[in-house]
Amino acid sequence: MSDTVRLYDLAGEDDDLRFSPNCWRTRLALAHKGVPVETVAWRFTEKDSIARSGQGKVPVLVVGDLWLYESWDIAEYLEDHFPQAPSLFGGAVGRATARFVNQWASEVLHPAVARCIIGDIPALLHPKDRDYFRTTREAAFGRSLESIAAEREPALAALRQTLAPLRGVLARQHFVAGAEPAYADHAVFGAFQWARVLGTKLAAADDAVSAWVERMLDAYGGLARNATCVAPMV
Repeated sequence: MSDTVRLYDLAGEDDDLRFSPNCWRTRLALAHKGVPVETVAWRFTEKDSIARSGQGKVPVLVVGDLWLYESWDIAEYLEDHFPQAPSLFGGAVGRATARFVNQWASEVLHPAVARCIIGDIPALLHPKDRDYFRTTREAAFGRSLESIAAEREPALAALRQTLAPLRGVLARQHFVAGAEPAYADHAVFGAFQWARVLGTKLAAADDAVSAWVERMLDAYGGLARNATCVAPMV
């Protein structure tokens, strides 16, 4: 097995603009496990470069001859193959609970966040990706990107209501996983980093969720805080 671990990570026109929520889940999981990784800037239309994974989306983690995809499956691989490193789940019960959190983030949180930020994305993409993004996202939402972007403020208000369970938990403990961050935090925080990198703050300044975001930005040596963003956060 090669010592090099590579992560194909979605990028905008700027190689350093890394905004995929699912890729951020994986980057944080790798940092949690202390696994050094080489990241490769990847675009939506560069399917050939990850063809060995058997599908066409990122994150894709390459470990020797093994090509892994899906952020949850990558997390399970890291947990099982780096058992001496800090646990992502804290045992079998924690793994099952984190799976639920991961699914909630993917099926509830991500679509809600997308409605708040999707109009900002096309201009930041590599020109070769822009038609692909518009076509696939408009098909998924059943409407134009412009019509979604026009409803940004009500979408943000709806999102903040969706965050009520998360807010309630974080008012009582520092992280979703408890006293320290773990994969349940990575699964949820990816969506907030997605918006942050694109220049949008999702929670109000006095929200317990915002305090958690700040703690996550400081975690793992400030990995997420040091990411390239479209504009400074206010």
